Amino acid sequence: MLITGTAGFIGSHVAEALETAGHDISGFDLRNGDDVRDADRLERALRGVDAVVHQAAKVGLGVNIADMPDYVSINAYGTAVVLAAMARCRVARLVLASSMVVYGEGAYDCAAHGRVRPGPRAERDLAAGFFEPRCPRCAAALTSAAIGEDAPADPRSVYATTKLTQEHLAASWARETGGTAVALRYHNVYGPRMPRDTPYSGVAAIFRSALEAGRAPTVFEDGGQRRDFVHVRDVARANAAALDAGVPGALTAYNIASGEPHTVGELAAALAAERGGPEPVTTGEYRLGDVRHIVASPDRAAEELGFRAGIGFAAGMRELATAPLG
Repeated sequence: MLITGTAGFIGSHVAEALETAGHDISGFDLRNGDDVRDADRLERALRGVDAVVHQAAKVGLGVNIADMPDYVSINAYGTAVVLAAMARCRVARLVLASSMVVYGEGAYDCAAHGRVRPGPRAERDLAAGFFEPRCPRCAAALTSAAIGEDAPADPRSVYATTKLTQEHLAASWARETGGTAVALRYHNVYGPRMPRDTPYSGVAAIFRSALEAGRAPTVFEDGGQRRDFVHVRDVARANAAALDAGVPGALTAYNIASGEPHTVGELAAALAAERGGPEPVTTGEYRLGDVRHIVASPDRAAEELGFRAGIGFAAGMRELATAPLG
């Protein structure tokens, strides 16, 4: 099988897991001079391949709108090139690295109106320190709930839009070719080899990089944002399980998550404690593309993939506190 993005954080762990499971793999990555937008090079790499595990992508929320062309070119156009090459080479199985960002805000319940999906938070509310979404029908306070794969998509950033586009392209490929596509919607992945502190890093890497430099982790909003932090080795196991999942002619999506949500403030505090400080600082800052709470239901992955995360939050934070970064 061919794995794209094998030199990256998640892709490198996926490659190791699939090799350990006995799969014959080949890698395709920019660091080796490969580019998923290069159709000729892709076709050569796809000869004799029976499946593609597509991890290559430009990740993170980005810096500003100037990042839009790169996100679209790499994530959307690049995936289209991969899928077209798979069709020409008659490769009939795809495992796609998707993301929880396709949902936008997570699931919420209103005491009066049941399950609701609030729209983007208003900047005036964020600036005033009001971070919790309100019911879109009555403006009442909401309770965060676990989101399932059938929830409607509502991407809130360019990156999120391109991840949803990848899913739509993969679904079209599956329908037109009869291929099998599985989209793994990763939640907040952390672990060894995370990229060091850049504007495109995940929050766990940003906090860990700050602590390594002797700086206090800077926590935005009030630190109460709930997320599902899942270890990269668990994510790699999910990719191995996905190779036997799905149905021909369709795309099936799965949340890949721990099932045990924690707040961003708890993440910062746990890493600081493992490193011996400094203590996190909560600033009240915000980013318009961020969502408040996004908590996953892991049930479909458990039932259909046989996948449950095995590395708990405490053990994962203990490892991440001193693990080598990328």
